Amino acid sequence: MRTVPPADRPDRFWPRLALLWLLGADLRLTILAVPPVLTLIHRDLRLTEAGVGALTGLPVFLLAAAAILGSLLISRIGAPRAAVLGLVLIAVAGALRGVGPSIAVLFAMTLVMGVGVSITQPAMPALVSQWFPTRVGLATAVYGNGLLIGEAISAALTLPLVLPLVGGRWEWSFVVWSVPVLLTALWLRALPAPPPPAPGAAPRLWWPDWRGTPTLRLGFTLGGASAAYFGANAFIPEFLRATDRPGLIGPCLTALNTGQIPASVMVAWLAPRLLGRRAPFVAAGILILTGLAAFLLAPGRDIVAGAALIGFFSATILILALATPPLLTEAHDVHRLSAGMFAIAYSCTFVLPLAAGAAWDATRVPAVAFLTVALGSAMAAAAALGLPARTDARAD
Repeated sequence: MRTVPPADRPDRFWPRLALLWLLGADLRLTILAVPPVLTLIHRDLRLTEAGVGALTGLPVFLLAAAAILGSLLISRIGAPRAAVLGLVLIAVAGALRGVGPSIAVLFAMTLVMGVGVSITQPAMPALVSQWFPTRVGLATAVYGNGLLIGEAISAALTLPLVLPLVGGRWEWSFVVWSVPVLLTALWLRALPAPPPPAPGAAPRLWWPDWRGTPTLRLGFTLGGASAAYFGANAFIPEFLRATDRPGLIGPCLTALNTGQIPASVMVAWLAPRLLGRRAPFVAAGILILTGLAAFLLAPGRDIVAGAALIGFFSATILILALATPPLLTEAHDVHRLSAGMFAIAYSCTFVLPLAAGAAWDATRVPAVAFLTVALGSAMAAAAALGLPARTDARAD
């Protein structure tokens, strides 16, 4: 009789797959609740364009600065407990961002929320490797789909549903999006604790290998795509407002974020053909530029299709990158490669939009802000050319 691996038992497989999906969604719900209300925050707190870029990029900066903290915590207390701690920080700090409202509290709580995301993010590939060692491609696509749905929900529902629900107060909309994050933390905390390390086992390493080709190449590949995506989220509302097309803000943000969802389905369907190969990364990096050209040059509402293309191809790179660490290293070391990848990637994601916002302030030319999308896509394609080429049975 064939023994069913514990991770493949139906009573564990489907609930844990659902939990992975929720964890992915929670990593973006509170972050992407900001772009739809940026115009209101801009009005109430008198932010500059550079301030807008900093507010959008601050959680991303923390993903870079505190990713190593996430690796350290995972090595000491394990991926599940580290993820619970991160989720609680996301929920509490995310809800408190609107207190006042004041710029000081907004930025301080955004910083704490970013720490929570940065702790949880490296735990996700580690959980995939531990829970689904033979189904890395499927599990990553599900987690990535949750992440993308979380982005789309925040972008699509904040203006038409959440804001009217809370009387048009953007600060209370942050509280609404923090509730599901806390509920997910409670579910994850209720799972049985993993077994402790065997007596005499070597301590887990946590410091990333900064000189290793996978860490550097994966970091810059993911960083370029993320800079393009987060930069588009940051500047589409302000760009359309500056060019007298505020009615297209909602449709474009919705298209940018929902355009990512088919990418997760594609990766799940074609995982054995896509994972462990350079060409899909390079092609997606180049095709982000196609979406940018359509967004900037297409007439009327056709720019919505350009935003959707940016979302689709940036998400393709994201999911492929998330699935790569479990294919390149052992389960006990996934958190190190993931943390190094995120540290590099989100440093790029913070710096490029901030520089683009400053360039807009200096030149007063709105389109200059989208240099972050152009440079990010070029960076992703160039870095991917040097990725290790390896396929693995776990990609199925």
